[in-house]
Amino acid sequence: MTRSRAQDPNVCGVTAAIAVIDGKWKTSLLWLLESGPHRPGELRRRLPGLSEKVLTQALREMEQDGLVHRDVHDVLPPKTVYSLTEFGQDLATALNPLAEWGYRRLDRLRPSEAAAS
Repeated sequence: MTRSRAQDPNVCGVTAAIAVIDGKWKTSLLWLLESGPHRPGELRRRLPGLSEKVLTQALREMEQDGLVHRDVHDVLPPKTVYSLTEFGQDLATALNPLAEWGYRRLDRLRPSEAAAS
């Protein structure tokens, strides 16, 4: 899905929402930031396999979409902290029922995995 779909007024609301969180890492970043502000290094440590380049790109896109706030402290070395905006919190809250559905789906898959072994 292209990022332009996130701004297209002629798509359904679900498509517009998914366009904002599309990608491998954005939902995980949203989930981590829901617990409070984090520095980029903390986010990378909590998400093994996430490169600095991809983290920076995802956070910039999330900032452009109004989901995260980037706070740069004027100290040496520079200190940057990311947190969810109110709009980002709204999205996290809206995704909670979907997460619950996902957990129920995973629970349903577990018995079939045990039977297949």
